[in-house]
Amino acid sequence: MTMKNLVVATGLSFALLAGCQAGDGEQTSNQTENQSQNDGQTNNGSSNSSENNDGNQNKNNQNDSSKKEDQESDQSDEAKKDKSAAYPTMAETVEKNGENLTVTNPDSIYVVANKERNLPSDFVPKNLVEPDVSSYAPKDDPKRLMVKEAATALEKMFAGAKKDGFELKAVSGYRSYERQEAIFAYNAEQRGEEVANQVSAQAGQSEHQTGLTMDISTPSLGSSLTEEFGNTPEGKWVAEHAHEYGFVVRYLKGKEDITGYQYEPWHVRYVGKEAASDVHEAGVTLEEFFSEEK
Repeated sequence: MTMKNLVVATGLSFALLAGCQAGDGEQTSNQTENQSQNDGQTNNGSSNSSENNDGNQNKNNQNDSSKKEDQESDQSDEAKKDKSAAYPTMAETVEKNGENLTVTNPDSIYVVANKERNLPSDFVPKNLVEPDVSSYAPKDDPKRLMVKEAATALEKMFAGAKKDGFELKAVSGYRSYERQEAIFAYNAEQRGEEVANQVSAQAGQSEHQTGLTMDISTPSLGSSLTEEFGNTPEGKWVAEHAHEYGFVVRYLKGKEDITGYQYEPWHVRYVGKEAASDVHEAGVTLEEFFSEEK
């Protein structure tokens, strides 16, 4: 081979080699671009998938939250129904006795005695004890007494008032059928039967016979039982906190037509913490709370 031919051949080899290298470079570039595009499509697909998943998840969370609220609402309604069912109605706790209605649950903390619902004349509550509280009643006077459960609650209420800076004193608790009979007769003689009926219960119709009630006062009023008690700091404390100890103010202002008695802020009645809280929250009388129907 001549030198010229060798040079030509050599040049052709270099050209072929350069072309092959250039082709490889373009292919690599195309592969890189294609890979980049594929990666972009993959990333876009992942992003869209992620957004869709997040959206679906949010919708699921909202649906779950809505279902939970509905379930909680249903449970709340059921709880109210169950709570209502736990208390007896007045229709369930009375029987006809001649011309009168006599309660059938005189020992219950849920008993309702009023002008239409009489306690048995021979009823005497069990477990009468003297609460360890300051009292205006003479020593050994039966009106110092209360049913044990109510007496214990009264002690806690008086202690709670003292802790908050208020002093309460007991005035009159348990009264027998015979004692109430004498009290009403005296009031009727002094003030007339019509007035007596507004301020005093006839025998068998007084909550005091249940042993679940205490009339209370404060040193600023002495042993007087007057509406003024409701305006004293002590009376306001009782109205606000008595339910925390299981008591309710039995005869509310504005409810005279329902209870049959004048407003008595001093007259507290034990019904237990649960019922007392429910009655207090509802702002009703026992007649309304233990209604004829559930």
